[in-house]
Amino acid sequence: MQTTLDVKGMTCGHCESAVKGALEGLDGVQAVEVNLGSGKVDVTYDDAKVTVADMREAVEDQGYDVVA
Repeated sequence: MQTTLDVKGMTCGHCESAVKGALEGLDGVQAVEVNLGSGKVDVTYDDAKVTVADMREAVEDQGYDVVA
C-alpha cells in the first residue's frame, strides 16, 4: 500500500530526517520519501502491520502537524 501524508512545519534537513526516522521506525513501513519543499511524505507500507493513524501519530510525536 502507499499513502501520502501532508506534513506542516518541516523547514530543514533535520526536520526531514526526524519525520523519516519516525516513520521508518514503525513496523510495516517499507519506504519513506520526504519532499521538504511541498511537505509531502510518500509512505509505502504493509497495511496488515501499520495504519495511517499510526503514521500520523509518529509524525505528530516529532512535533509536526499532519493535515488530513
